[in-house]
Amino acid sequence: MTEQPNIVALIVAAGTGTRAGGTMPKQFASLAGKPMIAHSHAALSGHPQISKVLIAIGEGQEALLDEAIGPVPRLAGGATRRHSVRAGLERIAAEGGADLVLIHDAARPFLSASVIDRLIAALVDSAGAVPVLPVADTLATGIEILGATVPRDRLFRVQTPQAFHFQAVLEAHRQWPDGEDATDDAQMVRRFGGEVAMVEGDVMLEKVTYPADFAAAEARHGATFVSRTAMGYDVHRLEVGEELWLGGILIPHDKGLSGHSDADVGLHALTDALLGTIGAGDIGTHFPPSDPQWRGAASYKFLQHAADLIAERGGIIDFVDLTLICEAPKIGPHRDAMRARIAELLSLDNDQVSIKATTTEKLGFTGRGEGIAAQAVASIRVPARA
Repeated sequence: MTEQPNIVALIVAAGTGTRAGGTMPKQFASLAGKPMIAHSHAALSGHPQISKVLIAIGEGQEALLDEAIGPVPRLAGGATRRHSVRAGLERIAAEGGADLVLIHDAARPFLSASVIDRLIAALVDSAGAVPVLPVADTLATGIEILGATVPRDRLFRVQTPQAFHFQAVLEAHRQWPDGEDATDDAQMVRRFGGEVAMVEGDVMLEKVTYPADFAAAEARHGATFVSRTAMGYDVHRLEVGEELWLGGILIPHDKGLSGHSDADVGLHALTDALLGTIGAGDIGTHFPPSDPQWRGAASYKFLQHAADLIAERGGIIDFVDLTLICEAPKIGPHRDAMRARIAELLSLDNDQVSIKATTTEKLGFTGRGEGIAAQAVASIRVPARA
């Protein structure tokens, strides 16, 4: 059996992103529900053949990266893209090197596993490989006045990631003249005799540079998603001596909800709704009441677990709606706090969370003040199956 190559990915994200406008570098701006850089990092780190992902960031961007992805491997980039790549390659070399390396621009967020697969396969016979798309538009010469057309049958648009045998691209960077910049890493490898193969690219890999590109990227990304909606329902008994956790906050009351966990009936209903959108069973499947580790557990952990499962599938939570059914306590005074807490737990804006309350006109167990019921609806988007 052939030994699997050690493949490391380097994401270049050290730019200031000034052309994109906004108050922060574009690689950390929100796109399709999460920071732009998080998309490509998830694609590369989740690929079974890639052992490590390293990110080159700019000075002072550490906190932005932590907020976007978390404590992932990173290094300080350089003044130009070439300097950032060189720094990353030297870091990889210092940590034991690699067999193959993929160099990717954070401004191309929607990277598919199939593009990665094609690049890695092409390196069997070549020093490097790049994804390309054919040029579809008519090309012409001229300044102000149209000149002759240029044949486009042998012209291609080059994308990233670009893949290389590690030593080939490292030596190309080391030999490159200090005073000369390079259009990309593939041209550097070619200059020093390395053959670079072309593989099929992907229109989803269009670069996000200007403000209008964000809207176009959102549209491309949205076209690959399908919407799902699911419901959740839960009931818990009210008892003297228990704390009343409801909608993620502690409410002063003469009774509290009884259950194996903290019995937050609202978060339980929301958790079931979210789990339902991806067909992942119900709250009891993941946190069985027979398991003593969940005794007295905070229900926000259940809700975040459901949200994490959706994120692992590339999903985006669009909206959640919670209805609490009880005679007491009155929900109105606590509605805004619940809404803010649930938005915080799910990384949503407040206007993506709805909290409502109703009674049963003194009918049934809720009408008699014996318990509280909750029903929830969640809407998400998940990648369409190929």
